[in-house]
Amino acid sequence: MKVSVVVCTYTMDRYEVFTEAVESVLEQTYDPIEVVLVIDGNDEVYKHVQEDFGREENVVVHNNDENRGISYSRTKGAELASGDIVAFIDDDGVAEEDWIETLVETYEGTDAIAVGGDVKPNWVDEKPDFFPEEFYWLVGCVEPGFAEDGEEVRNTYGSNISYRREEFLEVGGYDPNTGRKGDKHLQAHEAPVGIRLLEEYGQGMVFTEDAVVHHTLFEYRGDFAWLVSRSFWQGYSKRVMDLLYPEAPDDKSAYLKQLLTHFVPKRMKDVVRSPSMPELKQLLTIFVFTGAVGLGYLYAMATPDVVEKANA
Repeated sequence: MKVSVVVCTYTMDRYEVFTEAVESVLEQTYDPIEVVLVIDGNDEVYKHVQEDFGREENVVVHNNDENRGISYSRTKGAELASGDIVAFIDDDGVAEEDWIETLVETYEGTDAIAVGGDVKPNWVDEKPDFFPEEFYWLVGCVEPGFAEDGEEVRNTYGSNISYRREEFLEVGGYDPNTGRKGDKHLQAHEAPVGIRLLEEYGQGMVFTEDAVVHHTLFEYRGDFAWLVSRSFWQGYSKRVMDLLYPEAPDDKSAYLKQLLTHFVPKRMKDVVRSPSMPELKQLLTIFVFTGAVGLGYLYAMATPDVVEKANA
């Protein structure tokens, strides 16, 4: 079973971490593996990538004709790939050396058409003491209670996700109107693919906790204002997805329910039993982030033609 790993990038500002991501893929224990590097319309980055990786065996390098966004780039990478499986890692992710080997074991041991794994945070600076683990999903990392090992979910997070390539392309790959593109970021990047796979094949994605990628979290991802803003746009994006796919399973609403009925009461008990400033900060932050998600959702509800504006 041949695996193609797609890594996309778009700016020299991220080149150092991008090279770490690529090197972690090249050092995988699994074989046969192909690495597809997609540059999103940046000639300078493309030149450096060609110099650093273009002569590597089983490496494909492509530069988009213009900046087209992460979703277009990932789908383009899958189209260029030749593997039975196409896996994706962010340009600021670092995979453990058995990442692909573990994903393949799940494919070989099940009838899975998609498999994703754990994404652990790797803070460049210290983790902010106010940031609760329950909201790790805001920074693309797996939160407590996400799923049990081997459980079928709609989708995992984008830095550790894979599909049978034929089925991925059959349902259209990633929607180019979602994901990062310049200043626009409709935060529903992986969900539409998972929904279409469920509709077409009746199967979700298998979560395997032993396939691990470490997500580099720069200082700005620990900024309180940035996280509140991201929470808001997560709520906005959820409303757009609800309109586009009204019959789809609602993973995030289920988690928010679990948050308010399980994690928050547990945290409140912990604060009462053993008060500490970080614990209190994190409890308050949970309410702030949850409120921001709700406001984003309500804002989208009140916005005329919200889907058309999101896709514009």
